[in-house]
Amino acid sequence: MTEKSPAAHATPQDAELIGADKTLLIVDDDGPFLRRLARAMEARGFAVEIAESVAEGIAKAKTRPPKHAVIDLRLGDGSGLDVIEAIRGRRDDTRMIVLTGYGNIATAVNAVKLGALDYLAKPADADEIFTALVRREGERVELPENPMSADRVRWEHIQRVYEMCERNVSETARRLNMHRRTLQRILAKRAPK
Repeated sequence: MTEKSPAAHATPQDAELIGADKTLLIVDDDGPFLRRLARAMEARGFAVEIAESVAEGIAKAKTRPPKHAVIDLRLGDGSGLDVIEAIRGRRDDTRMIVLTGYGNIATAVNAVKLGALDYLAKPADADEIFTALVRREGERVELPENPMSADRVRWEHIQRVYEMCERNVSETARRLNMHRRTLQRILAKRAPK
């Protein structure tokens, strides 16, 4: 992840983009990534709280709902979507970004339906995350330079059906006319490029 140099401080432009409420909750179970991102966001002017699990994220969201949030989708004890729901239940103006190494369209759609603004695949750098957090409504997102490969399109379709089946492996395998173990192996792997 790219960070500003340790000596860098929030610029007046950063502070203006962030707004008056600078609270930011980052929920990720990758400890080193979480701490690097927290430092980078503090350098940009956010008041950062961190959580390494769904349970900890929900507890912090209920205690002090943040104005901004960066939430990993797959955590050791569950789904980051649960943290999004907890935040949205307490505060409806939170600007949330879903961050994951297992990016797929189906979960992106679910995250947006629950109130996330954007969906970034790891490894996203601090600049990308900051830009997504402070992007104003109506601003256009840059289009990706490379379209999805055929393998990626197939993987996305499998993920969409899996989400439609409420993450039930057996039902998903039946609908895709695929062996259950084959499906489990596909679901366990990272998304193809």
